[in-house]
Amino acid sequence: MNLRKRHKSASAEVHTSAMNDIMFFLLLFFLIASTVTNPNVVKLVLPKSSSGQSISKKTINVAITKDLVYTVEKKVVPVDQLMTNLSTYKSLSKELTIVLSVDKTVAIQDVVQVLDIAQKLNIKLVLATEPKG
Repeated sequence: MNLRKRHKSASAEVHTSAMNDIMFFLLLFFLIASTVTNPNVVKLVLPKSSSGQSISKKTINVAITKDLVYTVEKKVVPVDQLMTNLSTYKSLSKELTIVLSVDKTVAIQDVVQVLDIAQKLNIKLVLATEPKG
């Protein structure tokens, strides 16, 4: 039986407190950097042309109040003249978009009527809403 005291050998410990601090700061840096960058954005340098034209997209505001009063660009327009009024705007601009603002109490049939007119005239239509909150 061996009753002699055994000599303690050196313990193999690695102090990682400094490494933990560095890893935390690197993790924090990459988290912040990843929220700032937007990977969906493609930066392009477009060619220049002296004869090119810039095409401006025109928007028209059409509103329907709760009393079924139709306005085009803040001018009151009767429903039966809405198509002719919008066709004059369509002749002025090739790419036209209607921003339709409708009171929430208006029946859906009145909104569909404006949608049909925009479809017949080949005009894009966007329904304006308010953000929640």
